[in-house]
Amino acid sequence: MSAVSQSTTQHEPPAAAAKAGGLDAIFRPKSVAVLGVTNTPGTVPHDIFTNLLAGRFNGAVYPVAPRKRHIAGVRAYDYVLEIPDPVDLAVLVFPGRVCELALEQCGQKGIKAAIIISAGFREVGEAGLAREQEIKRIAAKYGMRLIGPNCLGAINTEDDVRLNASFARAMPDSGKIAFISQSGALCTAVLDYAQGKHIGFSKFVSLGNKADITEVDMLEYLADDPRTSVILMYLEEIRDGKRLIDIARHITGEGANPKPILAIKGGRTAAGAAAAQSHTGALAASDVVCDAVFRQAGIIRSKSIEEMFNTAQLLAYQPLPRGNRIAIVTNAGGPGVMATDAAIERRLSLAKLAPDTTAKLKKDLPPTANLNNPIDVIGDARDDRYVAALQAVFDDPAVDQVLVILTPQSMTNITAIASAVCNIKDRYAESGKTLLCSFMGAKDVAPGIDILQKHGIPHYVLPEWACDAMEDAVRYRNWLNRSCTELPRFEVNCPRAAGILDPAPDGYLSEPQALDVLSAYGFPVPEYRLARAADEAVSAAERIGYPVVLRIVSPKIIHKFDVKGVILDLKSAAEVRSAWAAMMDAVRSHVSASDVHGAIVRRMIPSGKEVILGVSRDPVFGHVVMLGLGGIYVEAFRDVTFRVVPIREGDAAQMIEDLRTGVVLKGLRGEKTSDLGAIRDALGRLSQLAADFPQIAELDINPLIVHPAGEGAHIADVRIRLEKR
Repeated sequence: MSAVSQSTTQHEPPAAAAKAGGLDAIFRPKSVAVLGVTNTPGTVPHDIFTNLLAGRFNGAVYPVAPRKRHIAGVRAYDYVLEIPDPVDLAVLVFPGRVCELALEQCGQKGIKAAIIISAGFREVGEAGLAREQEIKRIAAKYGMRLIGPNCLGAINTEDDVRLNASFARAMPDSGKIAFISQSGALCTAVLDYAQGKHIGFSKFVSLGNKADITEVDMLEYLADDPRTSVILMYLEEIRDGKRLIDIARHITGEGANPKPILAIKGGRTAAGAAAAQSHTGALAASDVVCDAVFRQAGIIRSKSIEEMFNTAQLLAYQPLPRGNRIAIVTNAGGPGVMATDAAIERRLSLAKLAPDTTAKLKKDLPPTANLNNPIDVIGDARDDRYVAALQAVFDDPAVDQVLVILTPQSMTNITAIASAVCNIKDRYAESGKTLLCSFMGAKDVAPGIDILQKHGIPHYVLPEWACDAMEDAVRYRNWLNRSCTELPRFEVNCPRAAGILDPAPDGYLSEPQALDVLSAYGFPVPEYRLARAADEAVSAAERIGYPVVLRIVSPKIIHKFDVKGVILDLKSAAEVRSAWAAMMDAVRSHVSASDVHGAIVRRMIPSGKEVILGVSRDPVFGHVVMLGLGGIYVEAFRDVTFRVVPIREGDAAQMIEDLRTGVVLKGLRGEKTSDLGAIRDALGRLSQLAADFPQIAELDINPLIVHPAGEGAHIADVRIRLEKR
């Protein structure tokens, strides 16, 4: 195609296109132009155009197809500038190398937004990256919002829009779920999967290379979308981690209209070589950090598409469970036992049925039925027994969630039971109780499953999958019910810390410097002195008081214990002198005398529980704080948790709860509870320190020795590595 220098329609200024983030022009356009259409069915350009027609788009559609008179019976134009009417949205399916010129003409036309389906950009190498940068420049020049390139397109099922600007095989059903994906190929599979399960969507978008619009932009748009109740995401990369956390926290619980977000994050990132000597850096692989970030933002992380939609159906079409107490109604003992085991493993609990409930069940069920939870209505049960059991448990105030299990047997009237379950759902709509089903099997139960799904009752192939979804729903309910805490701000001596950190070169601080920084920020640092000779060490020990510890100071020694550079529990001047001589002999076999700067003399810390606190710098999320089991076993057990800086008081408390070994801190077999407040305080100060000094690349406090409740904690060892950017 050739360039046209002058526009026939005056375009609106960029500020006008910015309304609602500019995304209304994509999801609620009044007119769409498809650029690069062909007359060949089965090709992407042709199918996108005919999808708009077949989907009954509630607006005007214009094909732009050079040297074609019409497409699918609609008059075609050689150039977008020839279209006589205003156009809100352009869908570009020209080859990648032509898209720059086509997008320039869209800008001249005054088009507010564009979807670039075409490939041939960043994903193909440097030449493609340069092409992508150029289309970003053009879009910014005209204030256009941009989805893609290299994407499937966008869908809005609202009745007054009916937009299918994609090459999906069919328009999905309308529903309450919005789906955001970076992968276009995955989108087609998801749409087919959802159609088979009668799952509808409010919005559906493939982001492709995310040259402009990202998942965060989509979240901001969907936050106020009245037709979206649940948001699903498939992500391969995250570019603005902090903004993602902020908007996700707003959507999932802190805004006026909270909505759950479920996400699958693909891809793994190796830890950098510079992190090899740091416990925190070695443990802070991007995927581990991403998992913690999702928890911090209230995002439910799913492992698979099946798992994601299992939970999404519950959250979209059932009330949030009031608690974790479930009642199981089954016609087979084995599946009931399986469901019970799965529920307990997922921190759900079997509801303890009230005496009135048991009396009703005894009256309406045969003598061979199991009246306890799980309730077994026996294999010959028909719909009347299911109705009796379901009415009883729905009337029981001790029940929060109900799981209905059916196995197909010769006397089982499957469709009648499915219809009865739907009637129970409608009858008890105001109860606030969650209802799920597992009709186990395939061919025989298919008609019943179809009835359930058409009535918005989530169905699961296995009872265990239903329990997974219930666990996610309870977790989201707990997120909503949590106490919203503030960001703590401690009184610290920032100038004193800056005097050490700002002039220091890249690399590790000496231990005295690192301890001074922590002291400035109010950490519990025991009294210490730097000694350069045995006599100085003895003098320092006398002033501090016995017992004491000697710790070697050398820029070439990172792991002191490995070279016998730490000697504990020295109780006299003679022991200090002897330890000094032994330490120096041992250390000088590893480093030269000029690299030994003396030793720290420090009071011996009383025993306690050992934890590790750390900071590392993630390439996506920035500084992250770590908490875990301390001492030499931290990387072996890998029981650690992360949060992105800054952390709130509630984040610090939840980090302790996240640890599997956290029960040790709470006291086992008569032990006293550790001072959890001291851990929370240290985490908050660490977060503030990292936020104040971005040059901190890594920081390990390992261990922090935590004493019984009320007795505080002490820092036994610290390392700080700087890396200015």
